[in-house]
Order: sequence, then structure tokens, then C-alpha cells
Amino acid sequence: MIYFDNAATTFPKPKAVYATMEKVMRNCANPGRSGHKMALESGRMIYKTRELLAKLFRIQNPMQIIFTYNATDSLNLAIKGVVKKGDHVITTSMEHNSVLRPLQSLKEKGMIQVSIIKADREGHISIQDIEKNIQNNTKMIITTHASNVIGTLLPIEKIGKIAQKYHLIYMVDAAQSAGVYQIDVDKMNIDLLAFPGHKALLGPQGTGGLYIREGLDLEPFREGGTGSQSESLIQPQIMPDRYESGTLNTIGIAGLGAGINFILSEKMEKIQKHEEILTQRMIDGLMQIEGVSIYGPKDAKKQASVVSINIGKRDSSEISFLLDQKYDIASRSGLHCAPLAHKTIGTFEQGTVRFSMGYFNTIEEVDQVLYAIEEISEKNR
Repeated sequence: MIYFDNAATTFPKPKAVYATMEKVMRNCANPGRSGHKMALESGRMIYKTRELLAKLFRIQNPMQIIFTYNATDSLNLAIKGVVKKGDHVITTSMEHNSVLRPLQSLKEKGMIQVSIIKADREGHISIQDIEKNIQNNTKMIITTHASNVIGTLLPIEKIGKIAQKYHLIYMVDAAQSAGVYQIDVDKMNIDLLAFPGHKALLGPQGTGGLYIREGLDLEPFREGGTGSQSESLIQPQIMPDRYESGTLNTIGIAGLGAGINFILSEKMEKIQKHEEILTQRMIDGLMQIEGVSIYGPKDAKKQASVVSINIGKRDSSEISFLLDQKYDIASRSGLHCAPLAHKTIGTFEQGTVRFSMGYFNTIEEVDQVLYAIEEISEKNR
């Protein structure tokens, strides 16, 4: 199979991820719960992964990173842990439902106000529009770093400066960028960074994390055993224990650490460059095929390795099914859990066929996908 669904989850993983997970599975115990060698080694391994994440995102204190199940888990904790009744939140029309649904739920309960900044047809957001929507009760700005529908990269450093200027909390959803694009939480004024482990960080599913700036307090929505301060009936206030109740996904976190080690050894600049080459070749090839509509910036320097298309007025699910069944090409169709993004680019009814390239894809695979789309398009004329 030609796998072009890396925006959903990357495949394959580096060999070290598989090997590390098997090794830990055969030797791990419960971290932070016991004093024997196996438990201590599990605890050291988890801390090592925190250190790797801190290095990747330029975070000074690894203990400000907490492990979650995925980016959705991180976003829910951050949103519901920060905002209070009467607060106002600013977000964008390019967001994933993992941002929009928690906000909408709080809004419908009468707790908060939400302003959604509409992007243009290419997914670009106006900094001026964000600034104009700031109110006296604005608490937080939330934006994606890269659109999961059309790949558009948002100017998070500029948005971070706006948030800093008005003393607002800035949260970034790095689901489509962590592991490929440089993120420096201090330089970019990011207070909360949500990321999944199973996408470009090359770890397994069921892993993710949330960076919380020192001094920023979130209300935890999960409380219980942490292995620390067990004499107290009150949840510990220390980081990261305050937000990590219950047994962690030790095996998954070990795999995540192996994935990050691979990224650091390969160099992120090399990974980004390779994905840009694949993306631009895909875009250039698609632009030569009659009947194909391409959405987004159409420029690999302005978007992540996500390319969304349609062929005439044909249903996107039908095209994706045909690619899978006849050509053995994995893509994704539909609304990609981002309905407002589709309304923004005018594809809400039809959806799109999304191709997302990863580090292990090749130019030859891109050309094979282009051949398949050309053939499908010819039959559609």
C-alpha cells in the first residue's frame, strides 16, 4: 500500500519504536509506585521522554510537560482547566473539532463567549482580525499551527505576540506540526502546547502531551493515585503529578521517546525539507490534471504536507474508496473533523480527498498517486 494518510497517524514508525516498545513491554513495571529496580527504570524512562520533548520544544523545565492520551485529551484539559464562567475565548475557523466542540459545549452551557475568526479561502488568518476581537473579558486565544484539512501554516509567533501584548493565554494545537516544524514555546509566547504522539512525533497511538507554562494553573479533571503524597486526600499540587493520576502508558511513552530520538538524530530540518519536496511535487502534478480542484495555499513553504482535492463534483468518499480498492492508495475523505474549515474553503457538502505525506514516503509514490488521480479524472470527463 502507498500510505498517504499521515495526518491521521504516521505509518510506518521508525524501527526503533517497535523494538523499544517490545523491550519495555517485556521488562516494565508501574512507574512511580514502587521502589524496586523495574519500577525505577520505568520512571527513569518516562522522565527521559519528558527531557526529549523539552529539547524538541525548547522547554526549560521538563516537569511542565504532562502526558495525555492524545492531542484531544490535552486540548480538553487545557480548555476546561483554564476558562471560567464569564470568560471570552478567541479561536479560528480552521480549527479541529477537538478545539471547537469543547468551546461550543461551554458556550451552550452559558459559561463562556467565543469569537471565531474566519480565515480566507486559503486558510490564512488576519492578525488584525484577532486583535479587533479582543474584549475586556478575553481570557485565551486558541489556534492550530497547521490546518489538518489544507495544511495552511498559521503565524503562531505573531499571534503569540498579540496574546503577550494583551496579557492573554495563548494555546497552540500542534497536532499537524509537532515533529516537523520548529516550535520554541518561549520565543513564540506559547502558554499551552497540545500535541499527539502518534503523528509526526512518530510514536504510537494512545500517547500525547500538554506543555503548561510555569505559573499557569489548570483545574484538573482527573484525580486519583499519583504515587506521591499518598497520605493526603487532596490531589498533589506539584507538577506533573497534579495532572497525571493513574498508571501512565509506560510502553507508549517509551515508543514516543524512541520516535523523538529518531527525529533528533535525523534533524527536523531534513524531515521538513523532504516533506516540502513531496508536497510541492504533489501540488505541481495535480495542477496539470484537468478536472482536479486543489485547496489551500498550493505552496509547500506555506503549508504542511497536507493536500486536499476534489475531482469534479464526485463524492470525496467515492474517490478515496476507489483509490484504496483499485490502486492500493490510502487517503482520507470527508470533513476531517473540521466542519468550519470546510465551510471556509467551500467544500462543506462535498468534503475533500486528503493526501498527507510523511518522512517515509517517496517521490516515486507521489508519482504513482498522481497517475491514479489522472486516470480517475480522465474517466470523469
